[in-house]
Amino acid sequence: MKVLFAAAECAPLAKVGGMADVVGALPIALSEMGCDVRIIMPYYGFLNNLPKSEQAIWQGSVMFQGVEIFEAKLPGTEIPLYLVGHAAFASGQIYGAEDEAWRFTVFSRTVAEYLWKGDWKPDVLHCHDWHTGLLPLWMRSERVMTVFTIHNLSYQGPPLPYFRAFVDVPYDTYAWNPMVAGIVHSDAITAVSPNYAREICTPDYGERLDGLLRSQGDRLRGIVNGVDTKANDPATDKHLVVNYDAKSVERRAENKMALQRQFGFEVSADRFLIGIVSRLVDQKGFDLLAPLWDTWLNNSGAQMVILGTGDPWYEMLFRVASERFPDRVAAVLRYETTTAQRIYSGADLFLMPSRFEPCGIGQMVALRYGAVPLVRKTGGLADTVSFHDPMGETGNGFLFDRFDPQSLLAMLYRAEEAFRYKEYWKALQLRGMEADLSWSASAKKYKDLYQELINRLG
Repeated sequence: MKVLFAAAECAPLAKVGGMADVVGALPIALSEMGCDVRIIMPYYGFLNNLPKSEQAIWQGSVMFQGVEIFEAKLPGTEIPLYLVGHAAFASGQIYGAEDEAWRFTVFSRTVAEYLWKGDWKPDVLHCHDWHTGLLPLWMRSERVMTVFTIHNLSYQGPPLPYFRAFVDVPYDTYAWNPMVAGIVHSDAITAVSPNYAREICTPDYGERLDGLLRSQGDRLRGIVNGVDTKANDPATDKHLVVNYDAKSVERRAENKMALQRQFGFEVSADRFLIGIVSRLVDQKGFDLLAPLWDTWLNNSGAQMVILGTGDPWYEMLFRVASERFPDRVAAVLRYETTTAQRIYSGADLFLMPSRFEPCGIGQMVALRYGAVPLVRKTGGLADTVSFHDPMGETGNGFLFDRFDPQSLLAMLYRAEEAFRYKEYWKALQLRGMEADLSWSASAKKYKDLYQELINRLG
């Protein structure tokens, strides 16, 4: 089975969001299952030092300019990585450029030209988000089946009607919106969690495409992402003060107290420590905390550490809180891998109150490390976190439904109360730590989907 992933991002080489993690991890799991998996992405300027073939393995012309494809390897693996070299990507910027529509049209067209004229052709072309939305359209005449994965429906890309003449797109209204083009013309559509697949078929989450998505029927399915269990393993993570596993979860307390000392908090294993590792943007729902600081902290013994960067308003929200409650709240308004991993390994509770969350990775990393997640019941959070029932000894976290401050506050109090019962809390941690959150289960579902599509070719 030959599969080509086409995407704008791929971890660890080029990462802005969660799509990069999927494109960098899922091919590895599929390769371990015997698939011939390859990845193709833009050759951004900042990748110049990546070891690659001295000569281009393919050359062509797209939109009146020369393009080249070089071959490299996904770091740490033998998986072929194809880099599309074009002047559009020389600056090194992934997103945000004024010519974004042109850049990713060039990328998609180059991939299509290579598959039409090159010496290797996959059975399945797996396209990711709007950046590759035109590829399923161009592959319709080929014996190549296409899968289009929606990572975040709210990012649909700029309209493309003025490129039609240059890239030989037939008169097709759907091609004007690259996200819609991918949805309509692919052989199968996936979303990054089953619940998100259901949500985007509703007006509340459908970003004006809910009717179109409902019409796709069983062509649309949700497959929850996995997490890199080797990179996120508390037993071997070199960033931690003390390593531990499910059999020695008591040792987490040393990481917790180290975190408390680092930020000048009262050092006590009995203090309830909450962690946040996140982009600070509207989607993540942290505005729910704004009206709660005084009420909550005056009636709680909790401490909180926040790590992240993003919208200035949210940075200010946490900066002000850390200045008002310096012995209870700490804000690190930048990204630091060591601090992130130490929050996962030291926090009692991991907070993720998202407005919407297609899948989410933070809550799964938290589960791996024994930080109990408190999340809003939306998207992939609802697929990966289940409500704690101490009597039935089930569940791995806490969830709230309504997106309002009081619902969050009630759940914060409930989680802090549960933390008082140490044996129940330990059982809750262990259920999360012992769950299979690897990419293997996701890869099996994708492989089954690929085979289903290949069987249609006869």
